[in-house]
Amino acid sequence: MRMRPTLSWTPDEDLPPGTTDLGPVSDALEAGGVLVLSGAGISTESGIPDYRGEGGSLSRHTPMTYQDFTGSEQARRRYWARSHLGWRTFGRALPNAGHRAVAAFARHGLLSGVITQNVDGLHQAAGSGGVVELHGSLARVVCLSCGTYSPRRELAARLEEANAGFEPVAAGINPDGDADLTDEQVGDFRVVPCANCGGVLKPDVVFFGEAVPPQRVEHCRALVREAASLLVLGSSLTVMSGLRFVRQAAEAGTPVLIINRDPTRGDRHALSRIALPLGAALTSLAERLDIPADPQAELG
Repeated sequence: MRMRPTLSWTPDEDLPPGTTDLGPVSDALEAGGVLVLSGAGISTESGIPDYRGEGGSLSRHTPMTYQDFTGSEQARRRYWARSHLGWRTFGRALPNAGHRAVAAFARHGLLSGVITQNVDGLHQAAGSGGVVELHGSLARVVCLSCGTYSPRRELAARLEEANAGFEPVAAGINPDGDADLTDEQVGDFRVVPCANCGGVLKPDVVFFGEAVPPQRVEHCRALVREAASLLVLGSSLTVMSGLRFVRQAAEAGTPVLIINRDPTRGDRHALSRIALPLGAALTSLAERLDIPADPQAELG
């Protein structure tokens, strides 16, 4: 029997309370060698909701699983209809103050790397280089038959042509790029096949219930081993794909710091959790360190 992936987490123990003291994070950044692990919470100020925070999408939306996507033509139709509509908004999202601050820390040599659980590409859009996309990117599409990769914009154009007049009004957009649509709104949406071999197309993202590629996991583990500290930004650490790196760091004695407004599954492994909005917290840290978050300000 297939097990459903872990989508939620409820604290079952007394966790250390959150603080508003950014001092430990500032000290870690000044020392350098900080590895950032970011989650959906860093993108909420760009208009992309998170999964589990206040008003998170899991309260109204169950994400697509790999098993459902590969096992059901109807599930794929529903996914692509919702994702196609969501991409129109998702693909236009812009980096926010949090993304810009992370990029500024990297430019000033304070970071050893950035791992993101997000699929939105906003770290790169803000100027961060060498970002490890743990769960892939919605900007790419892969064929499950021939393995060909292609840009999402090409698929979007093909879907527009195949579904002229598809203009439903969505109830909301989710962190995985889906729009909330009813089955009636999905209707007879036409899914297009791989242009190379006619196979099934899938976004180049790791669905719930799908394993992160082992080589990517090992790359992240190597980054954790080399880091002086691990800074978690905007992740509840509910799923093991991110939590394992926090556990690895803690077991090795590498300091773990978390900025997240709500408790996380990794709190007991952290020196502290700073319960502040990410944009304001990261901007404040940049100011403390006298680092302009805008690269144009540095040039000026």
